[in-house]
Amino acid sequence: MQPILRSIVLPALGAIAVLAATGRAVRVIGGDDPAEDRAVRALQLRSGHAPDRGAVDGPLEAVAPPEPLDRITAPLSWYSGVPQTIANGALWCGVTWWLTRDRRSAAAPAAALALETACFVGAAALVDRPRPRRVWRPEPPHATSSFPSGHTAAAVALHTALADLLDHHGVRGARVAGPVLRYAIPGAIAFSRIHRGQHHISDTVAGALLGRWSAATVRRALRSS
Repeated sequence: MQPILRSIVLPALGAIAVLAATGRAVRVIGGDDPAEDRAVRALQLRSGHAPDRGAVDGPLEAVAPPEPLDRITAPLSWYSGVPQTIANGALWCGVTWWLTRDRRSAAAPAAALALETACFVGAAALVDRPRPRRVWRPEPPHATSSFPSGHTAAAVALHTALADLLDHHGVRGARVAGPVLRYAIPGAIAFSRIHRGQHHISDTVAGALLGRWSAATVRRALRSS
């Protein structure tokens, strides 16, 4: 019990405190309609989504057929959804067990997701940041705080944990798959969340840091046990 408390529980409480303090500071400094959102609106305008001038907090109105960015980000945003992420975590736990027959390694993807989720829920409840205003948002947002981005955090935690497992077990192709898992897939998901109006840019940065920390914490805990 003490090793778990020392290696997982206490660091998680510290991560929640840091995220909550950072999120609160971001809200105080930038307000609930921060300057960073101008870049998001500009990007959406280039994809044919013009602002609805009749509503202060209304969505952006689509004035052109979907652009390539819209079509690319739609499946990425879907892939990072909660049910899909849970299913991916369970799938990769099974695949890892089949490849390694090592229970600790097989538990790593689920453990990274669980740690990330606990920290996200705790921090989000304390920050309670509104979603971006006056943006195009084709899917309804979740009821949780915009800070940090849980979808980004989960994507980084899961895919980084997988990349760590490939490296640890010397799986063939790890040098090629590692950067794709650690950076390309989570980065594309973070961009999709911004482009589709679900998050401020700073939300995804915080989510990425949380995901990386979660994967690293689980990796250290598993190797030291």
